[in-house]
Amino acid sequence: MKLVFATNNKHKVNEVQQLLSNNIQLLSLEDINCLEDIAETENTIQGNAILKANYITQKYGFDCFADDTGLEVFALNGEPGVYSARYAGEYGNSEKNIQKLLDKLGNNENRKAQFRTCIALNLKGEQFVFEGICKGEITTQKKGSNGFGYDPVFLSENHQQTFAEMGLEAKNKISHRGKAVQKLVNYLISNY
Repeated sequence: MKLVFATNNKHKVNEVQQLLSNNIQLLSLEDINCLEDIAETENTIQGNAILKANYITQKYGFDCFADDTGLEVFALNGEPGVYSARYAGEYGNSEKNIQKLLDKLGNNENRKAQFRTCIALNLKGEQFVFEGICKGEITTQKKGSNGFGYDPVFLSENHQQTFAEMGLEAKNKISHRGKAVQKLVNYLISNY
């Protein structure tokens, strides 16, 4: 089965490809010559995932799935949430996003947070949504060099390492994206 993953983020493609079985061939946006950025204009994580999946299905005619992820910090009323990738203004500037987050949290003792991933799957004319949540907390300083985004400051519940200190395989077993993708994979195996 061929499926398009509606992203240009190579980190995400690599993470998800490791979770998929060999009989599912994952294609990126680059593989289908989709070079435009798909604007994330919805005000929810689920809405952005659906928007991106629908864009690829409608414009390119492929079965596909798209994800959106947000970091929700409870002391900041769920910020950065749907704006996680552009929290500090510039899209994808992880260093500035992390610094803004740490500055806003300051010395706040409530550092509880969660990553939420929603995946929208468009397959054979139907749409399905899968969600994964990973609860944890925000550290006071960056630790580790693996991963991307907020990984250096996110400490998952019941773990002693930030996502950026973990290897990819260990992270995939507990991460929000890993959980959502596992639901997607389980659905595909059960139904196709």
